[in-house]
Amino acid sequence: MDGDTPKLELMEPASPEALIPSYELWPWLTAAAVLFTLLLILLCILLKKRKPTAINLMALRKAAFDDAKATLESITPTTCRETAIITSLILRKYLSTAANDPALFETHEEFISRHDSLQALTTESRAAAEAAFTRLASLKYAEEIPADHPAEVITDARKLLETLHQGFAK
Repeated sequence: MDGDTPKLELMEPASPEALIPSYELWPWLTAAAVLFTLLLILLCILLKKRKPTAINLMALRKAAFDDAKATLESITPTTCRETAIITSLILRKYLSTAANDPALFETHEEFISRHDSLQALTTESRAAAEAAFTRLASLKYAEEIPADHPAEVITDARKLLETLHQGFAK
C-alpha cells in the first residue's frame, strides 16, 4: 500500500438555519400596531358620538309605583309578622328603584342611621318613611306575633307608598 493515503478531516455539518427561509417579524408587528391604533381610534369616535340615554325619572318612578301598588294589592294577609315582612320588602324595593337608594340591601338600623338616606324625598316624606319602617321593624322583630290585624299593615303600607311617591323633591 502506498504511504500517500489522504487524511480524513471531520468537517462541521451545515447549519439547519441556513435551510430555513428568512422570516422577518417587523412588518407583521408594524401592521398589527397600525391596525390596533385604527381600531382604538374608531372605538373612541364611536363612544364620543354615542349620547347617553336620558333616564326619564318620572316614568321610572311611575313604573316602580305601579309595580309596588299591584304587589301590595296581591298580598293575602296571613299573620301580622309575615305581612310586615312582605310589605317592608315591597316598600324597600320601591325605594331602591324610584329613589336609587340602597334601602333594599340594608338592615333597619343601617337604614335609619344613614344620614344620606332618601335624599330625593322631602323632609316630611323621609320622616314618614322612618316612622313607618320603625313600626314595620317592631312588627317583624317582635318577640311574639303582634295582635295587629294584617289588613291594617297593608293599609298603612299603601298610605306610605302614596306618601313616598308624592314626596319626591323635584
